[in-house]
Amino acid sequence: MYISTRALELLRTGSGNPAATFRDGQEDAIRHIVEGRSRLLVVQKTGWGKSFVYFIATKLLREAGSGPALLISPLLALMRNQIEAAQRMGLRAATINSNNVNDWSNVEAQLARNEIDILLISPERLANERFRTQVLSGIAARIGLLVVDEAHCISDWGHDFRPHYRLLERIIQSLPANLRLLATTATANNRVMDDLTATLGPNLAISRGDLNRASLSLQTIRLPSQAERLAWLAEQVAALPGHGIIYALTVRDANLVADWLKSRGLNVEAYTGETGPRREELEQALLTNQVKALVATTALGMGFDKPDLAFVIHYQMPGSVVAYYQQVGRAGRALDSAYGVLLSGEEETAITNWFIRTAFPTRAEVAMVLEAIRSSQHGLSVPEILGRVNLSQGRVTKTIDLLALESPAPIAQDGSKWQLTAADLSEAFWQRAERLTTLRRAEQRQMADYVKLPFGQHMAFLVQALDGDVSAVRPPTLPALPATVNPALAQAAVAFLRRTSLPIEPRKLWPAYGLPQFQVKGRIAPEHQAQPGKALCVWGDAGWGGLVRQGKYQQHRFADDLVAACANMVAQWQPQPAPTWVTCVPSLRHPDLVPDFAQRLATALGLPFHVVLAKTDHRPEQKAMANSTQQARNVDGSLALCVHRLPRRGPVLLVDDMVGSRWTLTVCAWLLRSSGSGEVWPLALSLAGQEEDPT
Repeated sequence: MYISTRALELLRTGSGNPAATFRDGQEDAIRHIVEGRSRLLVVQKTGWGKSFVYFIATKLLREAGSGPALLISPLLALMRNQIEAAQRMGLRAATINSNNVNDWSNVEAQLARNEIDILLISPERLANERFRTQVLSGIAARIGLLVVDEAHCISDWGHDFRPHYRLLERIIQSLPANLRLLATTATANNRVMDDLTATLGPNLAISRGDLNRASLSLQTIRLPSQAERLAWLAEQVAALPGHGIIYALTVRDANLVADWLKSRGLNVEAYTGETGPRREELEQALLTNQVKALVATTALGMGFDKPDLAFVIHYQMPGSVVAYYQQVGRAGRALDSAYGVLLSGEEETAITNWFIRTAFPTRAEVAMVLEAIRSSQHGLSVPEILGRVNLSQGRVTKTIDLLALESPAPIAQDGSKWQLTAADLSEAFWQRAERLTTLRRAEQRQMADYVKLPFGQHMAFLVQALDGDVSAVRPPTLPALPATVNPALAQAAVAFLRRTSLPIEPRKLWPAYGLPQFQVKGRIAPEHQAQPGKALCVWGDAGWGGLVRQGKYQQHRFADDLVAACANMVAQWQPQPAPTWVTCVPSLRHPDLVPDFAQRLATALGLPFHVVLAKTDHRPEQKAMANSTQQARNVDGSLALCVHRLPRRGPVLLVDDMVGSRWTLTVCAWLLRSSGSGEVWPLALSLAGQEEDPT
């Protein structure tokens, strides 16, 4: 009786609702944990209140004298929500994560004094040796409850979202059989349930509820072009009541959508993995209705809790039903009705294909990294590996991370260096990679089927895909939103996409080992640096990017429209001191392409054009060089002045078609400045497309 009475009291305190009552299954789950019957997996829909279960259970256990609870949580936004919720219930909650390093010693001291009731960590903390030896080992014997939030990430399903969840499998298997353990998730189909049962133990009790979300009115609208979707958002978001989230697949698109909606007078902000210290401020702004919407990547995903969120709109189709159900489930938790609208466009397949293709390293990448480490007696740091292999930093880091998570692992870290162990990489690694890649492709096809559904059939599709019961699904409570686009807004969106310009930041340091052929290293003297430059677009993007690609590879001449656009960009840019002449980056592969464009741009700007730089020998294309070290070496010694002295000494506009690593522009600027030119202002038609990482 005491458990029931006290649990209800805590629910009402934590929710701020003196009349609150438990939802079906909540009190049973709390009692199951507190009484220590067995390990428990709770599978309940978003908004059901899984956090109340573990916070109330923790409070009851602490009041009974148990040790602190340890909560594994995947996202900082989710942790902040959870800490606030725990504190409302009178729990002393703290976190150790990469963003609060200055607080670690204080938190550790509080733990040692038993002054913390629940500690929240990310799964990556479990891979941190300092945390394991100085924090976890000190409280391991006292942990009263282990909570694994978003437990589907333990399953293979969650591999490419947070691979460090795999460490939990080993930790859980080493724990005492009688340790209280609660795992929670909203998205577990039968296959994932089987994975979790195998990982969490044979005596796993399961509490599984109805996945139907009656308050959500779901809809899909196919609008292939980004301009059409931007126009739709500008019109519909302004008209929708309440506040919401707009999801995009990439950081670039989140920023693009936010900038567009701001230009149409809407109060929105972008929220991505690059938002940095403003994340908490923006979360609070949405929670308190200070913004109409956040335009977010998955950085604002699982567990973000705004009960009165009125809409979730997707700018592009996510890669899986699991991802979509998690994200759209942010809406309508405490509302009778809310919208979940998925806009589908032509670029989404390429983006999700990239995520699938890069989830695992290839056999060749693994071989290159292992061979590089093997070649050094004392091991290699990641920067040293990058100097020996033609792989991007992202690919090297991905390879290192996944190899280190294997058991037994073929590599181990010693300080900053990685060394080989006696273990070989198991063939099971590749079997898992193949199995998951096949699964991701199936998920992608499933979402493509979802997009094609007529209005009214979407919720049943999601519930069935998650192996839930569809018998309770009812028709949407809200009418479908218009699927058409205002032509004038679409034209305005096209103009918006074409008026953006992007910064080219100058390099200020030569690469770590210098450029031996040019005999330079260390800092680049300010008087030899390029100035901040401008690029018209991103290669292949929805603005000018397609026309740039067409000009380079199909027409072999850049269109006059691109000349006019760049001239307009320079007029708006107004670099000071203003360029007095124009030159260009040379190429042996396309000797006339950039000079022709630069000549026409110079004419449009009313400036003289001079060819003063030459490519001295054939090198692989820079796009074939996968990291900055390799790109710098590829440029070393390959450029020179082709005139005895510069025809002009004033500031110069340095033109190229594409910029990626910036090493070519850096060397060209150094050559020009060293020979007496004025300031060098780089201008490129496009930034290299981010095939290596679209986010």
